[in-house]
Amino acid sequence: MEEGQPGSGHSVQVGFLEECDRLFGLPCCSFPPSSCGFSAGRISLQFLQTAQVSDSMRLACLTLLLVSMCWSLPFRQSGFLDFMMEDEAPSGDGAITPIEPVPPREPEGPVCPFRCQCHLRVVQCSDLGLKNVPEDIPSDAHLLDLQNNKITEIRENDFKGLKGLHALILVNNKITIIHAKAFAPLVNLQRLYLSKNMLKDIPNNMPKSVQELRIHENQITKIKKASFTGMVNVIVMELGSNPLTSSGVDADAFKDLKRVSYIRIADTNITSIPKGLPTALSELHLDGNKITKVTADSLKGLKHLAKLGLSNNEISVVENGTMGMMPHLRELHLDHNVLTSVPAGFPEHKYIQVIYLHSNKIASVGTEDFCPPSFNTKKAMYSGISLFSNPVPYWEVQPITFRCVFDRSAVQLGNYRKK
Repeated sequence: MEEGQPGSGHSVQVGFLEECDRLFGLPCCSFPPSSCGFSAGRISLQFLQTAQVSDSMRLACLTLLLVSMCWSLPFRQSGFLDFMMEDEAPSGDGAITPIEPVPPREPEGPVCPFRCQCHLRVVQCSDLGLKNVPEDIPSDAHLLDLQNNKITEIRENDFKGLKGLHALILVNNKITIIHAKAFAPLVNLQRLYLSKNMLKDIPNNMPKSVQELRIHENQITKIKKASFTGMVNVIVMELGSNPLTSSGVDADAFKDLKRVSYIRIADTNITSIPKGLPTALSELHLDGNKITKVTADSLKGLKHLAKLGLSNNEISVVENGTMGMMPHLRELHLDHNVLTSVPAGFPEHKYIQVIYLHSNKIASVGTEDFCPPSFNTKKAMYSGISLFSNPVPYWEVQPITFRCVFDRSAVQLGNYRKK
């Protein structure tokens, strides 16, 4: 087909563009539409905007622009790899060098022990039937939970590198042996839970940073003088449900516990209150033992004690002056014992508010057993006095007996049954 004949669209376009160039002296497009795409359109628009042309010529040029757009190749989306291939220099034989595959990267950071779960510095390895402390514990772990497994021994290097560990839970295993150096790396440990195991002695060399120690329900028979040496940061201590006896608790066993505020030694075989208890105590729980007598000397120095639990013992005597040893006591539990009378010292005590005396053998209650003669001597009103399950004839108790009680419903009487 010759140039200029009908059907030769490209030739017509070129001829028309040459005519534009001849008439106005401005180039309309120097690239064919198949290669320049919209470049011709942009140049022609510049021409239409800048040149002084007639309306008929402007319309003709616009028509040509639309025709050139229709002849351009369809748009094709280029991927990232296409740009890389275009920029890649060809090899000597003209072939494009293939891109080497990138090997998979090893996961960064600590690896979680097999079958355990690790999240936000918490390593959860409980209820897995483990017989040993697992390896590969993340060095940045703050809490390690190993409870409800079958661990029998804590070895020397089980906690190696765990300087940031704050809490260690070993409850309900079968631990009988703890290596003397096992806890050495745990320089920041605050909570140590060793309850429900088979330990026969207090572990040696426990971290001095520990604030909460729970070691109840083991087979511990002795608390030695050196058991808690240097543990000045302990605040809470749980030693209950061990086969302890009074002779097995050394007199100075608690002397280094300068900050402890809570001690529980319940459900053991001790027959008296341990001597040398820390003066910082605010709560002392000795329930469920075989204590027969409460002496003033055994509670000497406990000026900060606010709650004393002595329920479920065999107490028949509370020595005179005992209440004076605990000037800030607010709650006293003496229920389920064998007392035959209300202990002395309640009327003079300024702050006591709750007294549990039910399930004893108290046969009478006097008008001055609880309240002082005048209202000015007692700082706090009673909020609870329990006297039920005693052989006291409650209909004979004078109403004035409870004149310093906050509310009448705070006193519980009656319901006694002979055994």
